[in-house]
Amino acid sequence: MRKIMISAAAAFLFMSATPVLAENNPQPETKDVQLTSQQKQELSVLYKEMLEKKKEILSKYVEYGVLSKTESQNISSHMENRYQHMEKNGFVPKRHCHKMHHSK
Repeated sequence: MRKIMISAAAAFLFMSATPVLAENNPQPETKDVQLTSQQKQELSVLYKEMLEKKKEILSKYVEYGVLSKTESQNISSHMENRYQHMEKNGFVPKRHCHKMHHSK
């Protein structure tokens, strides 16, 4: 019980400090980066390897009964779409700056 109370107190302190840290440390400006064709090719190979490994993991989950075949196919399809999106964008991830709007 004591561990739970300490964990809850630590979580509360962390969560209450997060908005303050976000306001005091503004995000750095993002800049547009253009990768060379060689860099894109290297990233393509790495992403394909990662995609294949994740598909292997999904097949194991199906084998162990954690996921159904349909769920596995849906996840796999989503991963394929994500790869195609990354390829279309030149393998440069889009940075989403979620700015917090606090009333002062």
